[in-house]
Amino acid sequence: MKRIFLFLITNILIVLTINILLSVLGLNYYLSQQGISYSDLAAFCLIWGMTGSLISLALSKVSAKWMLGVQVIDKRSPQYGWLVSMVEQLARKAGLPEAPEVGIWESSEVNAFATGPSKRNSLVAFSSGLLHSMQQNEVEGVAAHEIAHIANGDMVTMTLLQGVVNAFVMFFARVISWAIAQNSREENRAGMQFLITMVLEIVLGILGMLVVAAFSRHREYRADAGGARFAGKQDMIAALQRLSAHTQRHDREPALATLKISGGVGRFFASHPPLEDRIAALQRAA
Repeated sequence: MKRIFLFLITNILIVLTINILLSVLGLNYYLSQQGISYSDLAAFCLIWGMTGSLISLALSKVSAKWMLGVQVIDKRSPQYGWLVSMVEQLARKAGLPEAPEVGIWESSEVNAFATGPSKRNSLVAFSSGLLHSMQQNEVEGVAAHEIAHIANGDMVTMTLLQGVVNAFVMFFARVISWAIAQNSREENRAGMQFLITMVLEIVLGILGMLVVAAFSRHREYRADAGGARFAGKQDMIAALQRLSAHTQRHDREPALATLKISGGVGRFFASHPPLEDRIAALQRAA
């Protein structure tokens, strides 16, 4: 219940912030008797699409800790001090300005993720299941993969891409619904336009998910290549092979699926390529 409450509060605050911003800029209304103002609509959709994504990025570390119960550790940890030292060493190899925080969440799943709004303010977290089931060199391969995500700026890039996709979906859904509604009776136009907009947002949103998922799969290959540079090719392959051996999938927090080293369902909607394909790509690499 606590996680659901925090999730709802975060989204309510995002919606309120956007509405206040739109009111201040006078962009609440893009329709008039003269028709649709495409410039106002474009600004309206861009603010809605980007602001929500940027706020989510700014809160990404806090949200991940809340949703999964991640506990941050440091070098003084008698059990996991070695993990913090490992992440710091990999961060230096990757040229990060600041080493990310290191956290652990209790779960039987074998997974890890990196998140945070910038290279100076990031988090790498590991499930207890991963730490209990992997050898130290395999954990290093996973950690290197997550460090590569941070070094590549993947969290920011994904946020910008999602924001742009959201803006396009909102814009075209409203333009198309307005054009279709003009052919109906005047007293029915508002209701028809609303219904058509909702349907189009769902359809176009699904198409937008394909674009985001395709990019997400591409970034996983790049992070694997980066992990191979930072930790060594064999350790990166060993980590992926160990992940492949664990078939358990974790659906309790689907909102975090794109962050984790392994996740996603469906070939075209999956946020990650099949582990077998990722292993093969590393084996083919020079």
